[in-house]
Amino acid sequence: MDDTKIIVSLDIGTTAMKVVVASATSDQVNVIGVGSAYAQGMNRGVIVDLDKAAGAIKQAVKKAASQSNTEIHDVIVGLPVNGLQIFACQGMIALSDQTKEIDDTDVRKVLAASLKQTLPPEQEYVALIPNSFSVDGFKNVKDPRGMIGSRLEFSGILYSLPQSIVHNCLRAVRQAGLNSAYEVLMPLAGAQLALDSGEQNFGSVLIDFGGGQTTATVIHDHKLKFTTVDAEGGNLVTHDISVVLNTSLQNADKLQRYYGKAEARSGSDAEKFPVTTVGQDQPQMISSKYLAAIIEARLQQILSRLEKQLVAVKALDLPGGIVLTGGLAELSGIETLTQKIMGVKVKTFIPNQMGLRHPAFTESLGLVSYAQNLTDLDLLARAVIKKTVSQPERSFPPKEEPEVVDSSARASVSKSRSTDSTGEKLKNFWKKFFD
Repeated sequence: MDDTKIIVSLDIGTTAMKVVVASATSDQVNVIGVGSAYAQGMNRGVIVDLDKAAGAIKQAVKKAASQSNTEIHDVIVGLPVNGLQIFACQGMIALSDQTKEIDDTDVRKVLAASLKQTLPPEQEYVALIPNSFSVDGFKNVKDPRGMIGSRLEFSGILYSLPQSIVHNCLRAVRQAGLNSAYEVLMPLAGAQLALDSGEQNFGSVLIDFGGGQTTATVIHDHKLKFTTVDAEGGNLVTHDISVVLNTSLQNADKLQRYYGKAEARSGSDAEKFPVTTVGQDQPQMISSKYLAAIIEARLQQILSRLEKQLVAVKALDLPGGIVLTGGLAELSGIETLTQKIMGVKVKTFIPNQMGLRHPAFTESLGLVSYAQNLTDLDLLARAVIKKTVSQPERSFPPKEEPEVVDSSARASVSKSRSTDSTGEKLKNFWKKFFD
């Protein structure tokens, strides 16, 4: 029996709209089409002009549809994590007929019972990730369907985003003539592809260098446990080059791509290249060391701010270290610079799909991988979330929960690492999340 299905992902980015069309089976993914269009109507990862954003999405979809010879109607949509809030949630229901096997209806009821964390008016639920179920006190049940019992319990992790961000993403998708088949938090998609099973299980930090912002995400037990967004990304590096060298943004982007290095010490005063500058008849000769110094200055600022946020939650004590991805992750020397600032092992992830071997495509491909691995329980959880969002109960949460930390609200955190034992460090780390 042929179980092949077509999956289409939509990555709504600050610098580019990327669409990937893939033919997927239960154990294999083949990319059959890719479309990319210059992003418009975007600012630092969020939509600020619906018409322009929808137009750019249409362009990317048209290219992908042509290349794959496929009609595109449904897409897996990636959501940014600006303003993300994270909650631990639990639910319990009594089963009236103890001789009847637990089915989808019972699972929906216990999932709905777990949605008791009411939200501020501006937030809405976007994802519910199961940890485990319990049947009559027997814990760590992954899927209770088919079992019998008198009491069904559930524990999981609940995520919410500002309504405006979710609405604008889905409105732009509809305006582009598409339907959102499923929404995925972008770091979850990236982690699905960039981190191996051990890194997702024992804990790792994924840093995505986007065009408009840089996002650091903590993945542990295959779940997103913490994320922090710095409001600076690759576009600002390009801007710095443009301003310092008095050249156009287009030239600055080419310089970064072809000659850029993340550390000044990796450059050379002897290695020079011509740069067209404003107001000059002849190109100016610039050394690779000077260009690298411009790039390094901005990267140090971004990484230093992220380091403070990660130290605050002891994320850098996790055994998986740091994995880099996103456009700037291709810069020579960025692993060394990150390791120097963070003090842990660092590696860069590059997709191995033919034609997409660039870290900028990690999350686009990750969306496909995430959709490929969706289970029946994931789909049930989404249905419950969608029903709850259509009939929300809004008030302020009774207690503070972990949430995204923007660079505009940076805490002053000591750089010193905890001297606790590894076990105690991790215990304290996760206790901070779910007391």
